[in-house]
Amino acid sequence: MDFLSQTYIALRGPTGAPQSAVDTIAKLSDRLSPSTLLADRRAAVLALKGLTRDCKADVGDRALPGLIQVLQDDAEVDPDIGKAVLETLHHLCEVDETAKDKEKDREISFKHTDYFLQDEQATHTLFKLLHSSQFYIRYSTLQLLSTLLQNKRSVVQNHFLKASNAASSIIAVLEDKREIIRNESIATIHSLTSQSPDIQKVLAFEGAFEKLFEIVTREGGIEGDVIVYDVLRCVDGLLRFNSSNQSYFRGTSLPALLCSFLLFPSKLQPQDAPPQEFALQFWDLKKAANASLVIGIMGMLIGSKGTTSQETHVFMRCLLELALASNAPTSLKTQALRLLPSNLAFPLADVVVTPYMPVPETNGEEWDRLEPASSLDVLVELVLHGEYNGLYGGKRLKDSLDLRAAVLGVFGNFVCKDEIKQAIVQAMLPAEGSTNAPMVSPLLHALCLPPSSTLNIADSMTTHFATLLFSHLLSSSPKSKSLARSIKPSFSGSSAEQSQGQFFVPADGMPNPANVTEPENEDEDAPQSLLQLLTENLSLCFLTRSRVDSVNEREVREWDRLIVGYLCLLVQWLWEDAKSVREFLDAGGLGILVEPINQTAETDSLIPGLCAFLLGVCYEFNREPGEITRSTIHAIISRLTVDALVGHITRVREDDCFKSVGPECMVLLCPTSSPGALASSQRAQEQEGEIWFDWAFVDFWKSNQYAVQRALGSDPNSLATSSGPSAESMMLIGSLRDVIRAQAEEIDALKTKLKDLSAGVTEVNELKSRVGELESVIRVAEEKRKSVEKEQDDLLVLLDEMSTKRRRDKARMKQAGLEVSEDEDEAEEDEEDGDRE
Repeated sequence: MDFLSQTYIALRGPTGAPQSAVDTIAKLSDRLSPSTLLADRRAAVLALKGLTRDCKADVGDRALPGLIQVLQDDAEVDPDIGKAVLETLHHLCEVDETAKDKEKDREISFKHTDYFLQDEQATHTLFKLLHSSQFYIRYSTLQLLSTLLQNKRSVVQNHFLKASNAASSIIAVLEDKREIIRNESIATIHSLTSQSPDIQKVLAFEGAFEKLFEIVTREGGIEGDVIVYDVLRCVDGLLRFNSSNQSYFRGTSLPALLCSFLLFPSKLQPQDAPPQEFALQFWDLKKAANASLVIGIMGMLIGSKGTTSQETHVFMRCLLELALASNAPTSLKTQALRLLPSNLAFPLADVVVTPYMPVPETNGEEWDRLEPASSLDVLVELVLHGEYNGLYGGKRLKDSLDLRAAVLGVFGNFVCKDEIKQAIVQAMLPAEGSTNAPMVSPLLHALCLPPSSTLNIADSMTTHFATLLFSHLLSSSPKSKSLARSIKPSFSGSSAEQSQGQFFVPADGMPNPANVTEPENEDEDAPQSLLQLLTENLSLCFLTRSRVDSVNEREVREWDRLIVGYLCLLVQWLWEDAKSVREFLDAGGLGILVEPINQTAETDSLIPGLCAFLLGVCYEFNREPGEITRSTIHAIISRLTVDALVGHITRVREDDCFKSVGPECMVLLCPTSSPGALASSQRAQEQEGEIWFDWAFVDFWKSNQYAVQRALGSDPNSLATSSGPSAESMMLIGSLRDVIRAQAEEIDALKTKLKDLSAGVTEVNELKSRVGELESVIRVAEEKRKSVEKEQDDLLVLLDEMSTKRRRDKARMKQAGLEVSEDEDEAEEDEEDGDRE
């Protein structure tokens, strides 16, 4: 009642006449003066708080200075007025998203924010108030800080760095047992540390990591609620782009907790398989979002400098196991593979994983454990057939293709060294001195799979991915190309079984060998080489595509994509390999290329352009003797005209399927007749996707396009005009790059050592400086001591002279018959006794 009466009197005015809102705000603002009673100031603040909704601009213009003064003087003393003034300031600075004129409200709120932040003492007061144990004081302070950070983050961050004990007050709030305050503090910390490495360092050394991980553990790890997501997002913000915090974090025991959150043992031995509770978990959207942040932090630590080899190996093993041998969501698997470093130094061929596969018609509740296999084999199987051995391969979802594209990238990074490429290609050949053909690998089987007259989307995708995998093995490797020319696939009756995946084991066991019948070998001719088979398959694709009704756009597009896969592989294989060019031409490749160039449609630009490019490659590198010479190809080029061929090649770069491909994006959305309907009826992860090119080929094309265009116009009797380096030069460049890479690593190690030594030298210099200062102090003290001793000696000499003179004077007085006091005689005797002693 006292508050109501005081407020009524303040609003009524001295005469009881009605007042306008501006007059009322002016009257209440005057009552905020420190000269008034605390109760009056409290009543005025509460009244102003009620007026902020309808008169926000007027309250800010007239009362904001007084409110800030009340905040600094009274908020710590009186919790009620502190709560009221904090909430009032929050209303004045907060942008009302429901306001009629949002832009005007935003301008007013930013104006009030700028005024509040003019004096850093007001912000410092907020950090002091966080030490209060009052619920509403802490909560309202955090709300106001969040609003100020949202409006003017950089200014608040500067004030934070100048405030004393601000970091400790922020960290202390994380320990609050009240969830509302703790959750609000986490949001405030995330905003406060955004784009401020200095604040990130300060909070890290105040124990932010430990407090945040305690919250995650207390909330149940990644199984926790949305608060776990916010905490992990804070941890990610403290670590990302901050090498100092990353080094500090690695020095703690917290990295091992990242693996434990995913239920992966951090001390798992290489020969041991992870526990089943890691491989088979129940996943929902909330848990997947939390796990995504944990995986992102692990990937960040893998890619940063200073991570120990043991820690890196554990993280990489965890990511690989999650992607290859678990029931994690497809998006998590894709993320895990993309976070593996490009310079992948991990023994994929030696690490054994145990994949799992869902039992059909069990809705993912029952799983079969498949045969253990090396990570490299599982990677290849995943690229070729998709997740769970192609169980959902017919749908061709974008998420699934993203996963296969990520695996393709990991494979490309793994085979970047020439010796690894050669070893994989060599394994497709018979052993030296052996007459038996080796077992056809899944990759080779998928590559040689002949196109069927009836389109099978899963098989066409498998063959397309096989061409992409094999192109990685041949790219910039003359030795691998030479070995590939010697491959002569020999298929047995088990090839159909191999096409279903090398490691697929049904839940009810293996099929009965007696039921498997081998077809009779009707072709007694010598087996064809791999290059001849690919040329024949390309010809069959063109033939089948020509028979498809143009009305069936989807089927035409599928055949076009498969043809593009064959052409991309052949382009990279025949590049700078004259013997492979000769074999391709002898297999009838020239006729296969010319026909699509002649029969071009206005909407078809990829296939004619690729054929023209491959024709240019054949012309440029046709340097081996044979029936089809450079003059033969030159005559065909002249008939087709160089300008037309160059036009076809140029239009490839303008095609959306080509120019949309990037280093991190090679999966495109399938075109639909009604994209709006698709977006409304399907979620993003349920949309179908398609792959035309990978980034390796796009980069290769952009590097060599103009060299091929120049070659098309060259004389048939001229030497090679390719601007690119020769095969020998490429090998030399590769070896030199390895040397440079090794030297760079050695330089980094030496720099680190030099930095440590420099730190030691600096410390020694500081100690020497300190010793010099101490020596100066000792020297001054010694001089002062000597001066004091000299003064003492002079005083002793003077005292002795005075004593001698006194005795002499007394003797004269006695001789003169003058009286000498007894005290003086006794003193004189004592002095003589002392002298004798």
